Amino acid sequence: MSKDLGEFLRSRRARVRPEDAGLPTYGERRRVAGLRREEVALLAGVSVPYYVRLEQGRAGNVSDEVLAAVGRVLGLDATEHAHLRNLARPPGRRAAEGVRVRPTLRRVLDALGDTPAFVMGRRTEMVACNRLAALLFWNQPTPPPGPHNCARLVFLDGHTRTLFRDWEHKARETVSFLRLDAGRHPDDRELAALVGELSVKSADFRRLWAEHEVRERAAGRNVLDHPLAGELVLDYDSLRPGDDDDQVLITYLAEPGSRTEEALRFLASWHATRV
Repeated sequence: MSKDLGEFLRSRRARVRPEDAGLPTYGERRRVAGLRREEVALLAGVSVPYYVRLEQGRAGNVSDEVLAAVGRVLGLDATEHAHLRNLARPPGRRAAEGVRVRPTLRRVLDALGDTPAFVMGRRTEMVACNRLAALLFWNQPTPPPGPHNCARLVFLDGHTRTLFRDWEHKARETVSFLRLDAGRHPDDRELAALVGELSVKSADFRRLWAEHEVRERAAGRNVLDHPLAGELVLDYDSLRPGDDDDQVLITYLAEPGSRTEEALRFLASWHATRV
């Protein structure tokens, strides 16, 4: 985890220009992109040796004040700052538990019959989905056998790659969520194995993982090119159950009265006539 902390801090200071931090450059040619370590230390009000130890993961029990000062200098947003705290002060190890989706949450999925919806857990695992979500992602009313991981689908599945029109955006979003999960669960061997597998099999994943972006999945819009339903413009939203920080309900919503709404109805009815 100290390696992840150092890489994250280096990637964040590389994007801060000295002039944006209020530092004079006098036209000098700099050998590093962004801020130097000593400049971050100066602006954050800590000693250079202490900041060096922080980047090396050897600073011990880092205070909230120091992390807040470093985050301010590096221009971290709330999600990035929470990720920095997790890397600098790893959360306690959690006991391994099987994934459980509450029966009421499964009923919510079924009640959203006209809306593709699924529950995503740790490591971007899709732990439950409704019929229309299965039709959207697999073109069949139920998922194929086996566990289903959203990151594997995005980076290793050809259908998913062509399904999302802006695949690069979807890929970046997926990697950013995985980075956030890694910070929250630094001892997760299954997550480490997933990252290793994707790094070996996907050059795109290696490229994006190296950028150390972190982002909380919240809301946005995706345009999908479905082989049967055609173009689908879907607004997605995420709802987190109050008793589980590791699961999130994701819905894909069509604009009322839109062609996308009609296309989703067609997709559901087309498969219903073939069952």
